Amino acid sequence: MQTRKKYIFLTFLASWLLLFFFGGDQLRRFTPFSGRKAEARRNWPRWTDRSLLKSFADPEELQRDVDPSLLSPRERRAAWLSAYRSSSCRMETCFDFSRCERHGFKVFTYPQERGQPVSETYGKILSSIERSRYHTLNPEEACLFILSIDTLDRDHLSGRYVRNVDEKIRGFPLWNGGRNHLIFNLYSGTWPSYTGDLGFDIGQAILAKASFNTDSFRPGFDVSIPLFSKDHPQRGGDKGWLFQDSVPPKKKYLLVFKGKRYLTGIGSGTRNALHHIHNGKDIISLTTCKHGKDWEKHKDTRCDKDNVDYERFDYQELLHNSTFCIVPRGRRLGSFRFLEALQAACIPVLLSDGWELPFAEAIDWGRAAVVGSERLLLQIPSAVRCIHPERVLAFQQQTQFLWDAYFSSVDKIVHTTLEHGYSPSKKFTAFIRAASQAGSLSQPILRLIQAVSGSQYCAQIVVLWSCEKAPPPSGKWPQSTVPLTIIQGRRKLSERFFPFEAIQTDAVLSLDEDTSLSTSEVDFAFSVWRSFPERIVGFPTQSHFWDPEQGRWGYTSKWTNELSIVLTAAAFYHRYYHSLFTEYLPAGLRELVDGLAACEDILMNVLVAAVTKLPPIKVSQRKQHKEAAAQQAECGEGAAGTPPPGPPSPSAPHGAKVKGTAGSRRFSQRQDCLNQLADWFGYMPLVSSQLRLDPVLFKDQVSVLRKKYPSLEKA
Repeated sequence: MQTRKKYIFLTFLASWLLLFFFGGDQLRRFTPFSGRKAEARRNWPRWTDRSLLKSFADPEELQRDVDPSLLSPRERRAAWLSAYRSSSCRMETCFDFSRCERHGFKVFTYPQERGQPVSETYGKILSSIERSRYHTLNPEEACLFILSIDTLDRDHLSGRYVRNVDEKIRGFPLWNGGRNHLIFNLYSGTWPSYTGDLGFDIGQAILAKASFNTDSFRPGFDVSIPLFSKDHPQRGGDKGWLFQDSVPPKKKYLLVFKGKRYLTGIGSGTRNALHHIHNGKDIISLTTCKHGKDWEKHKDTRCDKDNVDYERFDYQELLHNSTFCIVPRGRRLGSFRFLEALQAACIPVLLSDGWELPFAEAIDWGRAAVVGSERLLLQIPSAVRCIHPERVLAFQQQTQFLWDAYFSSVDKIVHTTLEHGYSPSKKFTAFIRAASQAGSLSQPILRLIQAVSGSQYCAQIVVLWSCEKAPPPSGKWPQSTVPLTIIQGRRKLSERFFPFEAIQTDAVLSLDEDTSLSTSEVDFAFSVWRSFPERIVGFPTQSHFWDPEQGRWGYTSKWTNELSIVLTAAAFYHRYYHSLFTEYLPAGLRELVDGLAACEDILMNVLVAAVTKLPPIKVSQRKQHKEAAAQQAECGEGAAGTPPPGPPSPSAPHGAKVKGTAGSRRFSQRQDCLNQLADWFGYMPLVSSQLRLDPVLFKDQVSVLRKKYPSLEKA
């Protein structure tokens, strides 16, 4: 018995000693140490504590040598945001609008410093700005500033990396913490994490950046731009591959990809998985390991076969002969093949999670690309097979429009950045076209100038004088509280949509000289447009319809619930459409407009609808204005004609007989214009709507003191 107790005691003692030596820290957790020791204990383990670990490296090295792939999502987001210390910037908080009020939207580029070369690409960007209508040589007039320091490549391993940018920009007297500055960047970060760090503090500057991550993108402030090569053309650019008036044939391949495969590091996961969808028939997915200096050290069992298959296909041939093109992320989120696919009318299938797509705040990419998920790669083939052929054609047409309008040259990318990345004022320019045969100031135009200048939002009035006689001297024009500018026109209808330098605001109120509007109507319409700046917002409306008997598109000016056209005789729109109208549309369409009466407003509506895929918006109009417009239509002398004589088409909303040959001829020209535009675009871009926006309490039986625009209800 005593022996048994002795063995039990020895066993217990041995266990206690083992527990004390090998698990002492766990025991100490339950002992009542002092507060100081408890605080130190909570910080354990400290991996740089030499008493706990044998040191094979300096403590500083251990602290900074962290695998970025092991960071949590919250830590990765913090790393992104550390590059943008003013991540909460908005135009209202980090931009000084007062600099833009006197001289409008003017851009100043810093003078080049001696011994500070710039890359070919950045030279093209600076040249685009300096040749634009926004450029000024006087920094006192400038609203926006562009650095002369090349900030495109911020990979510190690159030979084009500019060092000590922080020190340089702090010495610029105009820097002001980055306020009212725009910084361009194509490549950020470096191996292995490729974060968005630019290597200097951008302060309150606007960032126009390729491969923008949605986590660090500041909506309404920053601008996401596409990644483009140094060979991208400065001006003009090649046209898209989908030719006008041609229906694309069924392509040989449904889905293709040909590009690098990363064996290690960020971006390797998506590209390494692309071989799973390759079937060698209508889906071709080719990758190569042959890139980089030491690719053979990391090559896997698939590399040799992949490299052989890769050489069997020509990349340009695949682009030409495929309906969809896979655009996966590379080391960074964007890649050159995005623009290559757009130009080739090969619908991009995007596999780049977290990528803020280029100009996404202005472009609806859901109508031109398939946005997929990297995690759902295997579902891509079945998803694209389910897309209806009509929608495929619409996708292809939209890729061509976006390529030609926004991306085919450096000029277009830079000008789009300036146009969409900044709203120069909260006011509008009234643009009045005067084409009276008398060549004198009539009472309607005098009343119109008075009403428009009375608006609190009117910044300036520009009159396009398109009469045979010279415009009256300045002393004959009415006194106005806003600047009044007279431009001598060339008597062409298409000229009203020319991007004149005199127009200094984003918002344009297009007016005919005989338009009758009140100040309240103008104020309300402008408040609506500010909520829908991508659309045409106005008063007189028209609509289109398909006439099955004649097999063509019909046009009506009757007051119905349907509308698809807002006449530019009284309409707000963004001045960017002036640039698209003049620079994107072919000369033949502008010649068509000049040869047909009242066709220019239809073309502008078609253009805006083709870009936005949205209908225009009608706003409230005083009753007497509606009646006057209706009488003009019946007489054939107004802004819109009426259907020709004869029995109306059963598909037309309302048929009517025409009084006089002038109205019939005018209406016939509008019909011809509408059908010729539909033929050119290959489809009918116009979108119908039944929406009309009225002020709050409009025509409600309440006191007029509670209404903001009571005059709109007066007869």
